[in-house]
Amino acid sequence: MDQYNLWVVKFVFYDSVWIDFLASRFFKKAALGSALICVVALSSCTSSPVDVLDIRSSVTNPRYGDNDPHEWKSKKPWDYPVHGIDVSKYQNDIDWAQAKRSGISFAFIKATEGGDRLDDRFKQNWEGARRAGVVRGAYHFYYFCRPAFEQAAWFISKVPKERGSLPPVLDMEWNHKSPSCKFRPEPDAVRREMGVFLNRIKSHYGKKPIVYTTVDFYHENDLGHIKNIDFWLRSVADEPSNIYPDQKWVFWQYTGTGVVPGIKGDTDINAFYGSVNQWKDWVKDRTK
Repeated sequence: MDQYNLWVVKFVFYDSVWIDFLASRFFKKAALGSALICVVALSSCTSSPVDVLDIRSSVTNPRYGDNDPHEWKSKKPWDYPVHGIDVSKYQNDIDWAQAKRSGISFAFIKATEGGDRLDDRFKQNWEGARRAGVVRGAYHFYYFCRPAFEQAAWFISKVPKERGSLPPVLDMEWNHKSPSCKFRPEPDAVRREMGVFLNRIKSHYGKKPIVYTTVDFYHENDLGHIKNIDFWLRSVADEPSNIYPDQKWVFWQYTGTGVVPGIKGDTDINAFYGSVNQWKDWVKDRTK
């Protein structure tokens, strides 16, 4: 590869204008095509989506539309620079490249539920996000009528252990629409079973899991008593610090009715707690 082709490989991910600039001054058409092939090959063979994310992410503080907008009283979601989505089969087919261009920096993808259910679009979304350069993790929706160790085993059997993926997530919330499970364990039992699940998947994936939860579930089960947990908190009416007093958080789900390019219908949108540099450091540390 000649000197100028190496320049293309180095700079093309930062800004597509480099292609036009270099092509107009140094390349013959064939050489440019060769360089682009090299770029495509490098992007498809990268060891993890984190490398692509660090180079290509350029949209910060995105402000998405909302089908049911809220008037924020204090700190607004778009005051935070890094945003992402969580999705399941209900988002149908996703144009991950378009969603990436709109500013999403991460995605949590539903993988499993209970001890025998795999989301219909998990594999499709898992690979689609990877190809688009969106760093992603998988989540498990907890089912209260099945032992935690069985659910952890089911999750492990379906979610690949990959360098570059975000930590696994345990989704803890009451499912008021469940046709098969109305059981509501006592808070001590809830926290104990959570511990079983979290310890098992931490041991398998080698990463500290994240716990997603809602306002009612958090308070009714005293989840603030659980230490050394990265929390992902739902709060669609106010910033988490005003809804979950004294609780540190890593992700904030601020709407379930968001509008994200590349996705049809309502979308859950989330903000990361820190700056762009803190996000890069957090991803680097959690995706080993």
